[in-house]
Amino acid sequence: MRGGAFALGAYLLWGVLPLYFLMLEPTGPWEVVAWRVLLSLVFCAALVTVTRGWPALVAILRTPRRLWWTAVAGVLVYVNWQVFVLATLTGHVIETSLGYFINPIVTVLLGVLVLRERLRVAQWIAIGVAAVAVGVIVVGYGAFPWIALALAFSFGLYGLVKKHIGPTVDAVSGLTLETMWLTPVAAAQLAVVATTAGLTMGTAGAGHATLLLLAGVVTAVPLLLFAAGTRRVPLSLIGLLQFVTPIMQFITGAWLLGEPMSSQRWAGFALVWIALAVLTADSLVSVRRGHRAARAESPSDLADLT
Repeated sequence: MRGGAFALGAYLLWGVLPLYFLMLEPTGPWEVVAWRVLLSLVFCAALVTVTRGWPALVAILRTPRRLWWTAVAGVLVYVNWQVFVLATLTGHVIETSLGYFINPIVTVLLGVLVLRERLRVAQWIAIGVAAVAVGVIVVGYGAFPWIALALAFSFGLYGLVKKHIGPTVDAVSGLTLETMWLTPVAAAQLAVVATTAGLTMGTAGAGHATLLLLAGVVTAVPLLLFAAGTRRVPLSLIGLLQFVTPIMQFITGAWLLGEPMSSQRWAGFALVWIALAVLTADSLVSVRRGHRAARAESPSDLADLT
């Protein structure tokens, strides 16, 4: 029960992120992400200190292979953050929601391409319908959905890397190292912004400065809640809860911000939702079959022991 609450909390916080970033105006997307990286590192370092996690962090630093994978994860999460903030602050919140609707399908596809997993028929159907959906958006709407695909693939690959690292890198240490790798990039971004448009930290009032200083907490807390939730609840529940975020983002973009939804966009989204319905139904059926098989095997296992 508590694990489900953790996971739901993470998805709810991610769902309201567009509104939070819009409240940071006039801060531009490059400055926002730079502060997000640096302040996340500060928050994580404080958290490592409070939880006495420095020995675990040092152990990772002494293991080049694990350290390298945290760098890869850092690059992927940076791409995801930067694309998301750029899209949000330029009026493309609906397309960010499309990216996170597509993400589960991309995860399944990566399982085939990278992990050589074998898909069931329903999973292939879902991938095919999603591909048609992208085609409908490209042809009908007249624009390639690069924002959606960049978000879906960057987060999908990030999840793949985290799965590869496994339990050898805990959530707090992992995020600390990921943001540590990105610190030079963030510092460079702040330097460029300072010499061009000018930094906004402290120039738009105390309320704005406070919101900007909370960027680290806003970034780290949902990631930590997500990590705590996934360790405690079945993957099937996580699969259902993950739709909370894109639904909230879609509502934000379409109804709160009034972004346009043409008939071609509706058609593309409808196809994506059909693909997700097929994928979700197949996952639930697979989980139930697994439970039935486990219950069917348990009596024989007991008989063997007697």
